[in-house]
Amino acid sequence: MSYKRILTIQDISCVGQCSLTVALPILSASGNETCILPSAVLSTHTGGFKGYTFRDLTDDIPAIVKHWLSERINFDAFYTGYLGTARQVELVMDIINSPLRLPDAHIIIDPAMGDNGVFYKGMDDNFLQSMRRLVCMADIIIPNITEACMLTGIGYRMDYDEDYIRRIVDGLLTIIGNNKTVVLTGVGFRSGETGVGVYTSGSSYHYPHVKLEKNVSGTGDIFASAFTGALLNGISTQESAKIAADFTLAAIKETIQNPVHWYGVKFETVLGEYIQKVCVSPQDVAKI
Repeated sequence: MSYKRILTIQDISCVGQCSLTVALPILSASGNETCILPSAVLSTHTGGFKGYTFRDLTDDIPAIVKHWLSERINFDAFYTGYLGTARQVELVMDIINSPLRLPDAHIIIDPAMGDNGVFYKGMDDNFLQSMRRLVCMADIIIPNITEACMLTGIGYRMDYDEDYIRRIVDGLLTIIGNNKTVVLTGVGFRSGETGVGVYTSGSSYHYPHVKLEKNVSGTGDIFASAFTGALLNGISTQESAKIAADFTLAAIKETIQNPVHWYGVKFETVLGEYIQKVCVSPQDVAKI
């Protein structure tokens, strides 16, 4: 198994099991060196907590990058999550275009902008236009259906069929390039089902699983981080998506009977299962 250095760029919500407090332990557990570039620091995430603190770190990013460049630091992969402003998106594009990027580096973008058909708080069309430019730099993007609709301009629907999903995916591939990959989360074609789809211009793969009625913050971050860790270990895109979906589902199951733990997902208690699946050679993954 290779040992790669990844830079993940997103906020720190100190309490709440999302963003960097999810990405750092999961990516590290995959056996890869994980470096962070915080876009903001919040006392908690914004989903259900009141009176949280927020400190924007946009102005700190250029100096951090300048220091890394002076030290000749570089990265095998870049994985972005929640970015709070269009300016931060522009800075991330500069980072990806800089000498910090090794020639064969993976670029994985989670275009975190919204859910259930609406923008997250603070997001707007100006941010969307910047995100459309950023996803063009990606090898792999990991949107949910809402974000995919925002990027393509296709109207959001709660009820859909495979043709609708394929139309969205084709729109995304037109934007990012047909040689790229779309990993679309929250896709289910039957009642009580959700899943993840992996799409390129010439292939499609859908991995369905049961939909649990537990809506909490951080599940998208858990999936994207688990997917990225598996992929960096040489596991195929489709198998990485399956591993990440199974891990996220197992974490939700751990949480669902605990009403006190309403603010996040107890991914830590099933982290050992994830390690067993990704910290092996690619040839052994199918045997697990």
